[in-house]
Amino acid sequence: MQLRWWPRSIRWQMLASVVLLELLSLGLFAGVLISRQTNEVNQRAQQRLAHQANSLALQAQEALLHDRVSWIGPSVKMMGEAPSVAFAKVTDPAGNMLFVSAGEPEQHTLDLVERAQIPRMTRDQPTVFTLGDDRWEGVKPILVGGELRGFAWVESDRAWDRQELSGILRATVIFGSIWIVASGLLVWSMARAISGPLATLLRGTRALMNSPEQSGNFPLPVTVHSEIGDLIEAFNCMVASIAEQRSGLNDTLSMLDSMLANAPIGLAFFDRRCRIVRVNQIFADMTGIALNRHLGKTLPELLPQPVAQELEDTVQRIFSEETPVRNLELSGESGKPNRPWTWLASGYPVRTTPEHVRWVGVIVLDASERKRSEEALRKTEKLAATGRLAASIAHEINNPLEAITNVLFLLRNFCELEERALGYVVMAEHEARRISEITQQTLRFYRQSTLPARANMGELLDSVLSLYQGRLHTLNIEVERDYDPAVDLFCFAGEVRQVFANLVGNSIDATSAGGRLLVRARRSRNWKDPAQTGVRFVVADTGSGMEKAVREHVFEAFFTTKEVTGTGLGLWVSHEIIVKHRGLVHVRSRAASHKSVAAREKSSGTVFQIFLPDDPKLTAAVRQAVAAAV
Repeated sequence: MQLRWWPRSIRWQMLASVVLLELLSLGLFAGVLISRQTNEVNQRAQQRLAHQANSLALQAQEALLHDRVSWIGPSVKMMGEAPSVAFAKVTDPAGNMLFVSAGEPEQHTLDLVERAQIPRMTRDQPTVFTLGDDRWEGVKPILVGGELRGFAWVESDRAWDRQELSGILRATVIFGSIWIVASGLLVWSMARAISGPLATLLRGTRALMNSPEQSGNFPLPVTVHSEIGDLIEAFNCMVASIAEQRSGLNDTLSMLDSMLANAPIGLAFFDRRCRIVRVNQIFADMTGIALNRHLGKTLPELLPQPVAQELEDTVQRIFSEETPVRNLELSGESGKPNRPWTWLASGYPVRTTPEHVRWVGVIVLDASERKRSEEALRKTEKLAATGRLAASIAHEINNPLEAITNVLFLLRNFCELEERALGYVVMAEHEARRISEITQQTLRFYRQSTLPARANMGELLDSVLSLYQGRLHTLNIEVERDYDPAVDLFCFAGEVRQVFANLVGNSIDATSAGGRLLVRARRSRNWKDPAQTGVRFVVADTGSGMEKAVREHVFEAFFTTKEVTGTGLGLWVSHEIIVKHRGLVHVRSRAASHKSVAAREKSSGTVFQIFLPDDPKLTAAVRQAVAAAV
């Protein structure tokens, strides 16, 4: 159990330990010294008493030999005045008081202890005995000529002896105090030399604990050249190594965070309960839920049930088998309107120790565009094959069609037919010419020129509208033609025909029965560069129109609102053709509201404005662009 009063500082602990040790040592030394000195003082006191009693007896004996009894009184008084003598006296052999050092003899008598010593005395040696209460007394017989004439009594002054012991004790205490102070100062300086560097080391340790990233307090100063100094130097090296490792770790973490935040793939990490512990923004965008709402969530709370269950089973399998899973294909629908998406997910175990898998990381790649691209490519290949087949069929139709046309001509001009039969022949010639026009249009779309040339825009627009004449008639769409049949343009006629075929086709798809379609072409100037001349085209309809979000993406590849029939390539290809001709395109549209059909037709629709410059240098520009691309 730790003592509460014991100091915590090493300096004060050392000082308190030394002082306590010195006090114990001095106490033991003083006890032994006092014990020995007390014995020595007692022995000296006894010897002194014996000597003083013997001296007083000799003086009395000398006075009696010379028959000078009066000399005894002064001798007794002189002996009583000695510092170590409390009382001196001379008695006769019977113990009657003759002379005393103070007072009158009649006032003093021997007590029982003193009288008990008289029979025990020897004639040659003085006797020292105790009277009790720390009183000592020496006695010597007075012999004159062998005759006992009395006794000389001397009582010791014990206060004098105690003063001698007190002096020794005071000297011991003074010496001990000086020794303790000197030892304390020495220990204080030594403890300061030890505790000062330790305090520096302690402050450095606390600074490292409180602010591990602050290096302003380091390195610590080394003020001593001892093991503590070596310890501080080792601590400085450790702090420098930690700072270097932390710097490298921070760099690594920064790179990992940057990779996690900016990687073009979705990243998510799961614990053993399939809860998300971290995701990046791409994964949040893929789920359509805010980034800060993912932490702690499970997959069924974020994804459709079939996809969530499949991905959750995969995560659990990785935890149990501790092996990665790659290229797991997940499909679902989300967004408004619901659009199909496809993800490729790969999972791997994240180990904190070689034996323990703490998390599972999942990498998700959005393969929706690739899937749609593959599907669009397949559709495009089908359309291209269909186009080639249609061109081949149109070419083959031309031969028998030409024979039929010739036969009808011969019937009408060289055979005398009735009026009714002649009408049938004329009708057959008319339908044959229609068939010929259709085959010519088909061949014209498929066999496009490789070099630009001057083309008649009126004929080109007529051919496009003739191609869709059947659908326009079926839907009862009113077509308004506003162009000069003689206007021409230096361009790739086949590609320009494809642009207007795409625009007219989209307008027919967006326009309900009874709507209107406007096709306009006229000489104009570039609305961004008035110095440049060309032809401005307008294709406008009274269809359902487009929302702003749709209008912003209409020229992107594979973007379509026709989920089943659309490829998302028509307007993208059209835009590329317009750019190839160094032209401009502008789109205005108003989406249909929830009103009546008549009201919607007046308030909704789409207008495409296209400007194509009449540039005879288009061939050289195209060749330069092709060369740059190669």
